[in-house]
Amino acid sequence: MGSIPVYSIVAFSGTGKTTLLEGLVAELKSRGLRVAAIKHDAHGFDIDREGKDSWRFTSAGADVTALVSGDRAAIIENRPVPIEDLVGRITGVDMIFIEGDKYGPWPKIAVHRSLSGNALPVPAGECLAVATDAPDGIGAPCFGLDDARALADFLLGGRTQFAPTNG
Repeated sequence: MGSIPVYSIVAFSGTGKTTLLEGLVAELKSRGLRVAAIKHDAHGFDIDREGKDSWRFTSAGADVTALVSGDRAAIIENRPVPIEDLVGRITGVDMIFIEGDKYGPWPKIAVHRSLSGNALPVPAGECLAVATDAPDGIGAPCFGLDDARALADFLLGGRTQFAPTNG
């Protein structure tokens, strides 16, 4: 079994990372792939709700709190966990996307919107690809901001269909 490809979708806030990744996930799912998405949040977050049992466990000091139902599960690590460790725990998928991790070791797909006035979020030499409305002179393969189909083709090496990995 080969390793699972991991890609970081990087951009400045408000540029369209989530929209691009949402379209890319839907496109890849339509081709039969199993896809994982990780949101890197530099500001912290809380997925639990005050007063619920799981919140009470966490408030009592649990280092890990898990929730499970018949159709989904979540594990809340109430301690620092390197993103590399989280990526390593994901199995049974064909691709993993991380939204917002500019500094990780994975190939980066930058999102650039010319009207934002921002430069690329990482140097062009670090970009596997760029989704942009201004492709001139970028120096990396470029795709339209909403062209999830072409970006999926690129990630699949030009194949329009994909043979999922085992696992």
